[in-house]
Amino acid sequence: MVKLYIDADACPVKAEVERVATRHGLEMCVVSNGGIRPSPNPLVQTVVVDASADAADKWIADQCTQKDVVITNDIPLAARAIENGAIVVKPNGEVISAKNIGSILASRNLMADLRASDPFFISKGRPFSKSDRSNFLNALERVIVTSLKN
Repeated sequence: MVKLYIDADACPVKAEVERVATRHGLEMCVVSNGGIRPSPNPLVQTVVVDASADAADKWIADQCTQKDVVITNDIPLAARAIENGAIVVKPNGEVISAKNIGSILASRNLMADLRASDPFFISKGRPFSKSDRSNFLNALERVIVTSLKN
């Protein structure tokens, strides 16, 4: 059975994931350090982990298995989930798989090195848009249908 895991801290698509999960009758775990209002939906499990760094990521990585879907922007979590056989979808609709995680990790590490070497480096990410939300919904639907077929 496919299960959805949401890295919920600062996730802009929690409500969308819940609607899709409900439509497909799939369980989902909303994992955070707290501050997330529990859903009354019986398919939604709210998991509150301790406030230590990356506790939510560690919990998700330890739980997800093959065919599960993980929603996160966290690249190291994505890499661990993929190692477990899960499929990863970023909130902007980008699907991360074994085929592209290597280059994504390399880019992340390069940017971290650049930021560390230049204290004046300022990088502003673009704001989350309606098209990101739409792309996410399309990607999530495709990934779930594929997982359910396999």
